[in-house]
Amino acid sequence: MFTGIVEEIGIIKNITVCGTSGEIYIKAEKVLEGTAIGDSIAVNGICLTVTGIMSDGFTADIMAETVRRTSLKNAANGSPVNLERAMAANGRFGGHIVSGHIDGTGIIRSFVKEENAVWVTISASSDIIGGIVNKGSIAIDGISLTVAELGSDYFKVSVIPHTKDETTLLKKHRGDSVNLENDIVGKYVKRFMEAGSANAECEIGSTSKLTMDMLKDYGY
Repeated sequence: MFTGIVEEIGIIKNITVCGTSGEIYIKAEKVLEGTAIGDSIAVNGICLTVTGIMSDGFTADIMAETVRRTSLKNAANGSPVNLERAMAANGRFGGHIVSGHIDGTGIIRSFVKEENAVWVTISASSDIIGGIVNKGSIAIDGISLTVAELGSDYFKVSVIPHTKDETTLLKKHRGDSVNLENDIVGKYVKRFMEAGSANAECEIGSTSKLTMDMLKDYGY
């Protein structure tokens, strides 16, 4: 599990994709501290398993599903990436719950500066937009951000100077692809609602099995 608080900007030293899978070598420093082979590191929000540790970075395998669903398909040697180690059990929770399992990609529409902040507009598919709540959380390339405006096919976030300096988001350009992960709590609630509706349709005269008490039992 991650928090969406980026620890370091790494650099892709080498990425090889043969067919629809491959390996990535990322130059890094801070995230190597305390990291062992088999640990998880979020790379632009993608949970990858460390397969090798070098003095200047680490390697990880890339499976076909990762290539299909994320922006790694467009990654190139020399590209900067946001890095975060999995959250320690005794760590501070500064962002929101991020699993590192990407729901899909979005496209940057625009950057608009407003005083000390920058508004970023991102277009996304209906599946992703349907899982976003205005003023809720979303992970963009592994960065925990608050949705400030929501439309039918886009959403906006406002980026503060600290996020600008510590992540890659404002180093991107209009038309670039970004990895998106919806709030996991919202995904669970949506799934429960869909299951409740399906049960109701299957039982004539019945009501949904999803109740407020059930949501409270699951911690919502």
